[in-house]
Amino acid sequence: MKEDRDIEKDYPTEEFVAKLRRLADALENGDKFEIQIAGERIYVPVRAQYNIEHEREGAEEEIEFQIKWKNES
Repeated sequence: MKEDRDIEKDYPTEEFVAKLRRLADALENGDKFEIQIAGERIYVPVRAQYNIEHEREGAEEEIEFQIKWKNES
């Protein structure tokens, strides 16, 4: 089993857009999505669930595009 991990990484706009475009292409084609985050390659299966979360606290707002799945043992 992989060790727990919680990383938040900032990207320049161009890189963020490129990653979103690759994700959208994978979703449209019914393919798994692969991404490298902080040195670790992540394989997102086709069966993953996608959601968008909005948070507001005082003057700060946040939108998170989330991809969730459980690894099969």
